[in-house]
Amino acid sequence: MRIPGYDRSQGLAGMLGGRGLIILAIIVGLVFWWFTNQKQGITGRSQMLTSSIEDENRMGLEAYMQILSEEPVMCSRGATSCAMDDTREVERIRAIGRRLQEAAAAWEAEGAAMSVEGKTEGSLPSWGALTNTFNWQFNVIDADTPNAFALPGGFVAIYSGILPVAANDDGLAAVMSHEIGHALARHGGERMSQGQIMSFGQLAIGLAVGDMGYDTQRMVMGAFGLGAELGVLKPFSRAHESEADIIGLELLVRACFDPREAPRLWRRMAELGDGARPPEFLSTHPDPEARAAVFEKLMPTAIAAYEKHCGRKLT
Repeated sequence: MRIPGYDRSQGLAGMLGGRGLIILAIIVGLVFWWFTNQKQGITGRSQMLTSSIEDENRMGLEAYMQILSEEPVMCSRGATSCAMDDTREVERIRAIGRRLQEAAAAWEAEGAAMSVEGKTEGSLPSWGALTNTFNWQFNVIDADTPNAFALPGGFVAIYSGILPVAANDDGLAAVMSHEIGHALARHGGERMSQGQIMSFGQLAIGLAVGDMGYDTQRMVMGAFGLGAELGVLKPFSRAHESEADIIGLELLVRACFDPREAPRLWRRMAELGDGARPPEFLSTHPDPEARAAVFEKLMPTAIAAYEKHCGRKLT
């Protein structure tokens, strides 16, 4: 795009040229990544975060209240302003949520104590006092969509359409622990940070190709967008899902839910797709059958952890 009266040769684009701008953008991006990069608290994966926990929680609450204002929310006992009342299901889900909430806080406290003592043990978290900043809420949306989510700050919603797929309390806990895993891993904040980098890259590419023809500009920008989506955003989304699976499984056993329900859940989810799934590299979520297989491999460790934390054997 050309701006009337603007001479590109007098600006940064003119001094550096298209290639120079791209190189500068890469350097700035790497410096930005270096100063915002940190290790994810449980898995140790490198994670770029530009926002504070407080900002993420505030935005999570705003988004949550907006969603609840637009969706039919099922009521709990004593509520007077909801679309419908199904106290049994809502109270059941909130009871499961409280168990997972308590397990997350205890897990975090255990990790903090080990850190003070200079010890480390497997998957003990090092995420700091994150759960203390959460204003946990658990609500049920009356919709046929088999879905659930947890936003930064511990704001969890379950769609009633997933209840038949979950099948039982352990299956429902597997769904909820996975979603809570996203919040504990600060995946929402990481996605916002990635979006900032992508926007900066798009701006730099736009400046670099500004003197090219319209068709060439469109081709270059399209290639950048596709490359960012397939090379960065979708792989990170799949990594987030796998990471939330790991965190969720740990929460599941620490809250004394049967971990064997996790692979069963994902096999039931696979049946919903009826074979009509895109290739995994084009998807933001790992294949359900692949997830079930990963859970099966983790079962011996998960069962041992269950027996350790819960003081009883699974039969």
